[in-house]
Amino acid sequence: MLVLGHGAGGGIDAPDLVAVRDAAVAASVAVARVLQPYRVAGRRAPAPARQLDAAWTAVVAALRSGGKRYPPATLPLIVGGRSSGARVACRTAREIGAAGIVALAFPLHPPGRPERSRAEELVTGLPTLVVNGDRDPFGIPDPGPSVEVSVRPGEVHDLRRDPAAVGDSVLGWMVRHGWA
Repeated sequence: MLVLGHGAGGGIDAPDLVAVRDAAVAASVAVARVLQPYRVAGRRAPAPARQLDAAWTAVVAALRSGGKRYPPATLPLIVGGRSSGARVACRTAREIGAAGIVALAFPLHPPGRPERSRAEELVTGLPTLVVNGDRDPFGIPDPGPSVEVSVRPGEVHDLRRDPAAVGDSVLGWMVRHGWA
C-alpha cells in the first residue's frame, strides 16, 4: 500500500502525485492520496508540523485498520508525498511502521537558504527514494546509506515537465524492493 501526501500550496491532484498513483495502480499497488485537514477546511497555509504529522498519522492508522475498502494491514506500507508531504512522511514513517518512503521534490532548504538544511529528516534508516528536479530552488539532497536520489533533468520543484518519468522512477524503485 502506497500512501501519498500533497505539498504545502497544492493538493492531491499535483501532476507528479497523479503520475505516481497511476504507475503504482497499474502495477496492482493500492494507493491512497491524503488531503490534509487544513486544505479540506479551505485554508491555503499549512498547519504547524506537529498538526500535519498528527493528522497524517491518524489517517494512515485508519487506512491500516483494514475494512472492506482498504487492503489488509499485513501489506507493506510505503509512505510519501511531494514537498511538505514528503517531509511529513519522513518525520512519521518509523512511528507508523512504514517499510519505505517516497519523497517527491523534497525541500532540502528554503530557496536561497542552504544553511537551513532539512537533510536530517531524510535520515530514517528506511529505504527512501527522493525524486527532485535538477533546477529545484529548494535544493537537491545527497544520497545516503538508505537514501536513493533520482534527479530529473530540466525539472524544477513542481516536477511537471515529465510526470510519467517520475511515476516510472518510483515504480522501478518499488519493484527493486519487492513492493510492486
